[in-house]
Amino acid sequence: MIKVSVVILTFNQAAFIAKTIESALNQTTNFDYEILVGDDFSTDGARDIILDYQNRYPGKVKAVLHSKNLGQNGLFNTIETLKLAQGQYIAPLDGDDYWTNPLKLQKQVDFMDSHPDYSACFHNALITYEDGSPSVEVNHPDQKMKIEMEDLIGEDEIWFMATSAVMFKNHVMHYPEWFLKSTSGDIPRYVILAKHGPIGYIPELMSVYRKNKGGASFKDHYRDERFLQNRIMMYEGINEETNHQFDKSLRLNIARYYRMMLDARQLSKSYFKRAALAANYLVMKKADLRECKEITRAYILPKWVMDAYSFVALLPYKIRQSSH
Repeated sequence: MIKVSVVILTFNQAAFIAKTIESALNQTTNFDYEILVGDDFSTDGARDIILDYQNRYPGKVKAVLHSKNLGQNGLFNTIETLKLAQGQYIAPLDGDDYWTNPLKLQKQVDFMDSHPDYSACFHNALITYEDGSPSVEVNHPDQKMKIEMEDLIGEDEIWFMATSAVMFKNHVMHYPEWFLKSTSGDIPRYVILAKHGPIGYIPELMSVYRKNKGGASFKDHYRDERFLQNRIMMYEGINEETNHQFDKSLRLNIARYYRMMLDARQLSKSYFKRAALAANYLVMKKADLRECKEITRAYILPKWVMDAYSFVALLPYKIRQSSH
């Protein structure tokens, strides 16, 4: 019987995929596990590497090769690969990350078996940057040991579980329509898992999460209308999923994205759309008088009105100056 399905998900990561697979093969366990490698139609040679591992480790490494890129930032690759998983537990791993402790799977299985009411568990991970920036740990020393729904939802975006650090029960995940449209997989996944039980923390550093600061960063996304609209849709979906139990916090979180959208590149010359969004933001945020004035001046009143206001406001001063 297969106890764990390691699910490696990759797209054009030929430079990293071998180390990722090796880190899964190097696990020491007292149970059987399989390694599924879902490739989202890579064109950089990653598929040849995956097939080579399948040939060298038949029955252990299983290539899941799609005939086309399934899209949605790898989400459909994830779903299709998970359908083939036979294990009691799932251990996901991105194709450029890797595990650093050969007992990682054993420790997590021991935890899950001894906590049958938990839906998942996770451990600490090290974030490394390709540009040589100092590495940082995902989790702080005071990380809570038991995570419940209220720990995953707030007025800001919350993330403290690296994909490579998580293990969860198979067959508890479901994918509502809002999830299928989301560009984020981790945030909604952990919310849905928390509906099925707490998520436990193992305070050990056992994986590496590679990050490229020079790549598409959240800083770039925060000025992209499509990304921001997608986040709004995702958090509205989470609000429905949790039966509006955290409505106040989620509405303030959604309001943040409306505020960011006011500075989106695509709306820089769209006065009416931006003014409508500004009004929506003020209502959702329940902004105070000071912020209402600032947003109104910057985004709702047309420029010619502000110019006229400035002219009239300065007129007495200019008249006094000219009289001297």
